[in-house]
Amino acid sequence: MPLFRFNDIIMKSYDTLNGYIQQSLRDNWEHMALTDFHGASYQYRDVARKIEKLHLLFEHAGLQPGDKIALCGRNCSQWAVAVLASLTYGTVAVPILHDFKSDTVHHLVEHSEAKLLFCDAAIWENLDHDNMPHLKGTVLLGDFSLLHSRSKKLTEARENLNKLFGARYPERFTPGDVTYPSFPADAPALINYTAGSTGFSKGVIISYGSLWSNVQFSIDGLDFLHPGDGMVSMLPLAHMFGLTIELLHPFVKGCHISFLTRTPSPKIIMEAFAQVKPKLIVTVPLIIEKIIKTRVFPLLDKPLMKLLLHMPFVDNHLLGKIKEKLQATFGGELKELIIGGAGLNKDVEEFLRRIKFPYTVGYGMTECGPLISYAAWDIQRPGSCGKIVDRMEFKVDSPDAAVTPGVLHVRGANVMSGYYKNPDATSSVLDKDGWLNTGDIVNVDADGYIYIRGRDKNMILGPSGQNIYPEEIEQVLNNLPYVAESLIVERDGKLTALIYPDLDNANKQGIDAAQLEEIMKTNIAELNKQIPSYSQVSGYKIFMEEFEKTPKRSIKRYLYQH
Repeated sequence: MPLFRFNDIIMKSYDTLNGYIQQSLRDNWEHMALTDFHGASYQYRDVARKIEKLHLLFEHAGLQPGDKIALCGRNCSQWAVAVLASLTYGTVAVPILHDFKSDTVHHLVEHSEAKLLFCDAAIWENLDHDNMPHLKGTVLLGDFSLLHSRSKKLTEARENLNKLFGARYPERFTPGDVTYPSFPADAPALINYTAGSTGFSKGVIISYGSLWSNVQFSIDGLDFLHPGDGMVSMLPLAHMFGLTIELLHPFVKGCHISFLTRTPSPKIIMEAFAQVKPKLIVTVPLIIEKIIKTRVFPLLDKPLMKLLLHMPFVDNHLLGKIKEKLQATFGGELKELIIGGAGLNKDVEEFLRRIKFPYTVGYGMTECGPLISYAAWDIQRPGSCGKIVDRMEFKVDSPDAAVTPGVLHVRGANVMSGYYKNPDATSSVLDKDGWLNTGDIVNVDADGYIYIRGRDKNMILGPSGQNIYPEEIEQVLNNLPYVAESLIVERDGKLTALIYPDLDNANKQGIDAAQLEEIMKTNIAELNKQIPSYSQVSGYKIFMEEFEKTPKRSIKRYLYQH
């Protein structure tokens, strides 16, 4: 068995995901594994016992490898245990975002043909078992008790679970008892329903090989995480970035993962960082931008600070102090901050680079489970989202991708098997040679760094045939005063800016609605100075409520197109 080394830790390299999970449980038996922040904690040995009991439950209920198990609930240790039990048993996990309305949950459970559902008590209150006839039963995530059962075998197995466990392991349950089967790389491991900005949800089939490839890349590329290191899980576990990068990857390394178990408010996040002191943080741009814009930029705008930052030697000293304070905000031990899901605000990115803060911007999609590109913070390039990850290749529909943007296509181990029970949708993005059309417009430089320009489906054709990418205009507009977020849409053949103002900041500065209107007029004039003549914005509309978002914090563009 080959070995690989990260710092002073030597770890066996496995060619299956279940091999990694099995070995991590054995090697880290006495270490802390999972914690609900301000709640219960479990050692790796506890997780192993829980997994084994769920395996007994699945077995006695008659579940077979390939059967579907749905999970719908807030991030918590028990959610993590349930998905690990599914993966190591060979059933197909179907994570469902807890933000979905009950009729959507009914539809996805039934569409996936799930035989078992794990869910929160709060979610169960709004569900109707009669609308999910495929289910054998529903299990409460809190304590794995049965909420509903249509199966006598399932009911009897749950009632006698401790007895069944004792009969199988009459002496004691030891690390040597942790043995999991491996499944073919192309066997389905997950069906992950997208919550995209188009409004339509498709079931992405992720194989064991895809999960392994994503985890292996994280092991190889994020080599600063050691057994026992803390990790704060903030992204939804029902989302591929949260599941793969914040759960599976640190779990196989023997890390201690903490779940916030609630909507992550800034106060809770900061408290968790201070306590856990994570070396790795994975987040969306919104969180880091809010921290920088509210805690750092107001300080830099003070007259004395502006003067000092232009003085030789003094500026480096001050920026070093600011970096130290920012590091402390994230717990003080941060080695890398990975930002994904959308592009980073240009002003924020320039500031972070100026102070040499260890951040990087990655890129992926559910259909790649999720990784497509990444580069470590010290080799990342401004505006880029890194280079194609291991075991993946790419091509761009462009004669010269460095100059002319084109649609990115990828192929390799990470790519999905297809959309569940949707061959038409599959064939529309995945060709016979395995190339996946990402739908993203990109440039790629001579060294292979990828720069996203926008979504193919969002592209607007200009009056003289020019390709206009609204995301590029939005990035400029979002950097102007008192703009929190924006959308560029086409109305009657002209471009219109929909703007959600930074109301918190405006209120602090005593700016009223009339003044805000004038500021936005000035912003549009300034915007048009900075962008090409063919993409000029002719009007704007102010929204006093935040744009509706997906659970990944992407704006639901389709709601605002007309």
